[in-house]
Amino acid sequence: MHGIYNFWLVAASLVVATLASYTALDISGRLAALSASRMRHVWLAGGAASMGTGIWSMHFIGVLAFSLPIPLGYDLRITAASLAVAIFVSFFALSVINRAQLTFARLAASSVLMGAGIATMHYMGDAAMRMQPAIVYDPLLFVASVAIAVVASGAAMWIARALSDASQSNLTTKRIASAFVMGIAITGMHYTGNAAANFPLGAVCGAANDVDVHWLATTVTLFTFGILIITLVLSRLDTHNAMLAGSVTRLHGQIVHMATFDTLTELPNRSTMTDRIERAVRHATQSGTRFAILFMDLDGFKTINDSLGHSTGDEVLKAFARRLLQCVRGGDTVARLGGDEFVVMLENMNAHSDAERLAERILDATKKGLVVGAHPLQVTPSIGIALFPDDGESVEALLKHADVAMYEAKRGGRSTYRFFEASMNEAAVRTLQIQQALHEALSGGYFFLLFQPKFRGDGELAGAEALIRLDHPQIGLLTPLEFIPIAERSGQIVEIGYWVVRETCRQITRWREAGRPPVKVAINLSPRQMNETDLVARVMDILREEHVASEHLMFEITETVAMQDAPRTIEMIRAFQDNGFEIAIDDFGTGYSSLAYLQRFRAKQLKIDRFFTNGLDENGQEGRAIVSAIIALAHSLDMDVVAEGVETKTQQDRLRDLMCDEMQGFLLAKPLSAQAFEALLETGVVV
Repeated sequence: MHGIYNFWLVAASLVVATLASYTALDISGRLAALSASRMRHVWLAGGAASMGTGIWSMHFIGVLAFSLPIPLGYDLRITAASLAVAIFVSFFALSVINRAQLTFARLAASSVLMGAGIATMHYMGDAAMRMQPAIVYDPLLFVASVAIAVVASGAAMWIARALSDASQSNLTTKRIASAFVMGIAITGMHYTGNAAANFPLGAVCGAANDVDVHWLATTVTLFTFGILIITLVLSRLDTHNAMLAGSVTRLHGQIVHMATFDTLTELPNRSTMTDRIERAVRHATQSGTRFAILFMDLDGFKTINDSLGHSTGDEVLKAFARRLLQCVRGGDTVARLGGDEFVVMLENMNAHSDAERLAERILDATKKGLVVGAHPLQVTPSIGIALFPDDGESVEALLKHADVAMYEAKRGGRSTYRFFEASMNEAAVRTLQIQQALHEALSGGYFFLLFQPKFRGDGELAGAEALIRLDHPQIGLLTPLEFIPIAERSGQIVEIGYWVVRETCRQITRWREAGRPPVKVAINLSPRQMNETDLVARVMDILREEHVASEHLMFEITETVAMQDAPRTIEMIRAFQDNGFEIAIDDFGTGYSSLAYLQRFRAKQLKIDRFFTNGLDENGQEGRAIVSAIIALAHSLDMDVVAEGVETKTQQDRLRDLMCDEMQGFLLAKPLSAQAFEALLETGVVV
């Protein structure tokens, strides 16, 4: 007996098979993304029901697509049992796909079991018709249908496993194409099985009165499409919600990380370090242990930032952070507080010497130098150390005292370390007072200038040196030795230096307007000023605004500063000289100048440090010989010599004998106010 196929139902079976395959691929990917076991079980059960219904429906629609010239029907119990087999097989397949490992042996065994299950489901569907006499199957086609089921099952599981990673590119396109291939394989198995079935002439369907074929076809098709689509929608929604939740979680993690870690160096930040010190205080208090706080600041870091740029400065900070991490133990904490300030907390310290050894290890590691880009750099820290409980029992006290000790290390020569001592607090309080005074001084008008006269060997006035003083209403009169180093560290010295230039120009203008003879005034340049790329340009702007010629100013650069970066000093000196200024090398004899550089500086004056001037009295012939050599060297280089700190008549006489060009010191004249120096310009007599 021959049957015919309904084309629309055949097409519907292929669509259902493809949709079921896509659902299987999507659910396998969803299961791979789930970590919670409860949700995995829920999706595994729901996915198996949806996938099994889809596969069963495809086969059942395929059966319904075949019609015979006799009434057909289906046994409800056998039909339901075939659906149960499809769901069980789907559950098994999804479980296999989502195992930790899918070996070839496991894939082969699973393919055989799943293929056998699908074949069982198919032939149970045929059995549900209860044909009398029974259907006769072609052995070759029967075996072929089972083989197709096994191969199709293996291919489906392998493809599902391969496409379970949601991070792949073009994943949806790959799944659609794969689902279509899998759908063809599944329908191919079904129609091969149908081709194997032979219905004897005169056969009767024993279930013709059980379930109406047309009603069943419509119901199964619509019901299956509904289940598969709903499952896909739920999977997509759940995936979207999971992605959204994951994004929120990642964002929260990033916010927490940004709030607790430094974004540049990836070290803990100030907030995190404060929390860890608080925990260390509680633990050390309960256990009776000790720990140390090492507070450090990079020497010369601002110079690197200003000269090489902030990007280079950032690389220096990251490289220094890596060096620090190499120096500490696993349980220690390294943090960046901000700028170039770093803190190390050394916990479970056995002795005072543990902190000392760590500080020495850090200094040794950083003295090796860094290469950032094409720049070899020497970046070392000054380190201050505070101990718990000796130097404080709170976070604030420990950090403050370690900071105080760090500044003491800077005053002690930099690139070294100091332990906190109680006496440092007084110095720290004084430093804070001076810092505050400096903030108020320019706007409050608390700075003023004195002028130290310079005389030639015959006693004639040769000029003056401008000396800055600070008279604050709260803390009183301050000398440069007290506030200049603090202004240098804070960077305020730059604006203070420009104030000195402007105020000196105004005094020169006042003396000129009062009819006094012209005079040349020397102004000291600080190390920080020497690093300003627009120093000469800004000085020239001030002179133009105040209507003063450059020939009335001379700039003094200390020998130590000049030799820190001799090539840079030469460029700066040339820029000043090109604009009509004269340059003096101050404190000569303290900075170990190279004679080659001294010649290239081509300065106008060489100022002998007061140490050598005092040596004319204290060191006899030896002191005289040294000063004589300095004067002879300067004259051979066409430089004038100025002796500082002349305080005795014998010093003056010996300097005259040695042909010293100019002298200054308390013997000749103390620093004078602008009014007193104006009188000196008029009379030539110190009043």
